[in-house]
Amino acid sequence: MSDLIHLIEEFTTAITQCLFIGIERSLCLVKYRSRTDIAALILEAANGGAAKTKIMYRAFLSYAQLKEYLAVLLENGLIEHSKAEQIFRITQKGMRFVQLYNQVGELISTGERIIET
Repeated sequence: MSDLIHLIEEFTTAITQCLFIGIERSLCLVKYRSRTDIAALILEAANGGAAKTKIMYRAFLSYAQLKEYLAVLLENGLIEHSKAEQIFRITQKGMRFVQLYNQVGELISTGERIIET
């Protein structure tokens, strides 16, 4: 139990340093996520089917946040919900979104490496 408390204290300290002392973002444990990042995490979590709880934990979201994102993803046809099973599944459109999201991420990281050299 004391190990868990120690780990939480270290994590809290790291977050505080990142947010208030202004340590360079790349050195922080906390990454600021865009709405697109969060949508992609939800879709990846729903690949193969997942309940709300599983998606919530995999995407590191509160229940309120998850409900908002699921509504938008459902409305745009990126995810589907099986009421009988209480499971969310990614759609073909959602898979395409994740694929494009990952490709853009690769292009950006490649561009950053080129700029650094």
